[in-house]
Amino acid sequence: MAEGESLESVTEHERILQEIESTDTACVGPTLRSVYDDQPNAHQRFMEKLDTRIRNHDREIEKMCNFHHQGFVDAINELLKVRADAEKLKVQVTDTNRRFQEAGKEVIAKTEETIRCRTQQRNIATVVDKLQMCLPALEMYSKLKEQMSGKRYYSALKTMEQLEHVYLPKVSQYRFCQIMAENLPKLREEIKEISMSGLKDFLESIRKHSDKIGETAMKQAQQQKTFHAALHRQTNVSYKKPIYIINGHSAGENEVTPKSQMLEDEDTEEEVLSVQDLVDFTPVYRCLHIYTVLGDKEVFENYYRKQRRKQARLVLQPQANMHETVEGYRKYFSQIVGFFVVEDHILHVTQGLVTGSYTTELWTMAQSKIIAALRTHSSYCTDPDLVLELKNLIVVFADTLQGYGFPVNRLFDLLYEVRDKYNETLLKKWAGLFRDIFEADNYSPIPVANEEEYMAVISKFPFQDPEGDKVSFPKKLPMSQSVPQIYMQVKEFIYASLKFSESLHRSSTEIDDLLRKSTNLLLTRTLSSGLQNLIKKPHIGLTELVQIIINTTHLEQACKYLEDFITNITNVSPETVHTTRLYGLSTFKDARHAAEEEIYTKLNQKIDEFVQLADYDWTMSEPDGRASGYLMDLINFLRSTFQVFTNLPGKVAQTACMSACKHLSTSLTQMLLDSELKQISMGAIQQFNLDVIQCELFASSDPVPGFQEDTLQLAFIDLRQLLDLFMIWDWSTYLADYGQPNSKYLRVNPSTALILLEKMKDMNKKNNIFAQFRKNDRDRQKLIDTVVKQLRSLVNGMSQHS
Repeated sequence: MAEGESLESVTEHERILQEIESTDTACVGPTLRSVYDDQPNAHQRFMEKLDTRIRNHDREIEKMCNFHHQGFVDAINELLKVRADAEKLKVQVTDTNRRFQEAGKEVIAKTEETIRCRTQQRNIATVVDKLQMCLPALEMYSKLKEQMSGKRYYSALKTMEQLEHVYLPKVSQYRFCQIMAENLPKLREEIKEISMSGLKDFLESIRKHSDKIGETAMKQAQQQKTFHAALHRQTNVSYKKPIYIINGHSAGENEVTPKSQMLEDEDTEEEVLSVQDLVDFTPVYRCLHIYTVLGDKEVFENYYRKQRRKQARLVLQPQANMHETVEGYRKYFSQIVGFFVVEDHILHVTQGLVTGSYTTELWTMAQSKIIAALRTHSSYCTDPDLVLELKNLIVVFADTLQGYGFPVNRLFDLLYEVRDKYNETLLKKWAGLFRDIFEADNYSPIPVANEEEYMAVISKFPFQDPEGDKVSFPKKLPMSQSVPQIYMQVKEFIYASLKFSESLHRSSTEIDDLLRKSTNLLLTRTLSSGLQNLIKKPHIGLTELVQIIINTTHLEQACKYLEDFITNITNVSPETVHTTRLYGLSTFKDARHAAEEEIYTKLNQKIDEFVQLADYDWTMSEPDGRASGYLMDLINFLRSTFQVFTNLPGKVAQTACMSACKHLSTSLTQMLLDSELKQISMGAIQQFNLDVIQCELFASSDPVPGFQEDTLQLAFIDLRQLLDLFMIWDWSTYLADYGQPNSKYLRVNPSTALILLEKMKDMNKKNNIFAQFRKNDRDRQKLIDTVVKQLRSLVNGMSQHS
């Protein structure tokens, strides 16, 4: 057992020794530790084993040394022999080295010089290469400076772009290139400022020249319109759209250019100016290109539109006194046309700077302001010629802008309002003309001495009188001089009204309707008002009123000729459904009725003037035996006046005569019943009766033909019965028959009789102080008192019954 363990231990020690011999010394720790992990005292046996292994190795080393010792000794001996030769060789080598060093000094110097030359040469080549690389950048920068000096800014921006992206990146390591790169943004800003300054100068210039541009455009549009109108008349060719000169070129639908017009265009080619001829748009193009290259196109567009909007507001602001002259309107329209012609040009030659929606919005705003301004200023116009010029300017203005594609329907609608203003000014002007005609008229029939004078009147007024034509010259026409003058002025008014309707693109039916409506206004308002005012004037007497009635009758008959006159102008049949009729008939009828009423009024006023001259002695005891002088004068006046009425329609004269007689009867009655007249004698009544008899004789003398027998005398019947009652003193009959339809004094009112009887009663009391001593006077006084009482009872009964 002990032997077995000893064998294992020996074997283990052998393995450990082999590991120690074969393993790196740094890793023998675990191997040595295994020696102590075995049986006790194993390390002693291992140490013994290790000593044995060491001795074995020492013996092997000693054997090897012994084996090589002789060779070592031989080598040492050989080395000692070589030592002497080595010293000789060293001396030779040292001498050789010295000679080489002395011989190489010059070579070294030449070599160093060569090296320096080669280095310089290499540096020069490098510099040349670098300069060759930098030269394009320097040349481009020099070119940039030249372009800046020559104000070729768009080219300068292109050069900058090449510098930045092509040339400078290749030489970016050099300081001068960095300086150049730093200057480029500054140069760009400088270019932007310069181009913007040019744009501002352009905007200022375009503001000053916009009226010239607009004037030229409007003139060209008017020339084109005149040309097409002439062409249409000659060739009966209709154009849907007018041709306008747009930016120096003709443009339109279905262009037709006759040979004659082409020759004319060649003759006047130098006179046709385009927008480019009047305005240099270079600053706009340059600024647009520059800002586009710089990536600030939107900024430029916003700035341009903002500035143009400001200019639009200035252009659209009219002068305060624009309405005073046509030149004020022309300049206003020219500026607006010039503004939008420039915008239209910018729209077509640039992309995006001005858009269609922008110009439409701007035009919509402008159109509203234009219409508002024209409404305001046209309202101040009092001259129809100025309003007509304004209308023509509006038409040319609208046609011009329509040729550039702007919608102008609202402007043509505005012309209807301007037409109303034109009609108002025409009516005011013609009111003055009518007033002058009325004032200059002598209100007497027109005398014509011969056929020539007669034809001169007939040429002005459609007078027809077959019976009068049979009368030989000299003769008189029934109307006064104002009738043909008024008729001619009405025709002139129609012509003036027609002038406004020209160039409005309206149909003949619409023009006919407008003419008839405006003529109706002239007749029913202006002429009617003039006639009414004329009739009411204090200096217009009965003779003049009679002539006015005759005049209105003839003017009324001439209305149908005015209808035909308008029909001939417009070629619209009067039988058309919607044709407006002239209201002249009613106008002249109303004027005639007013004149008739004025005749009645003036006649009554004249009667009142005569009656006021009455100077009765109401206390006279006996009458004078003849009628009063004032009454005879009045009757003579009435006779002469009614003789003038022979030219009036019968009904008018009869009505005037009846009205005068009734008014005279009423005035005489009121004279008797006047409250200021306190007493009246029987002699005064008898004298008054003589005057009434003269009135009745005048009425029975048939002063105006056409009355039935005794009709005119009925105007004095009330007064006649009253006077008869007092003169006959037939109170018993009056009181007995009162209220009976066949009463002799049917028209005598009890209250009227009572008033007059009381005046006589007071007179009797005054004159007959001693009447109480005479029986007859006492009886008469008692009778009067009795009649007064009975009359009062009748009056009281009437008041209670009513």
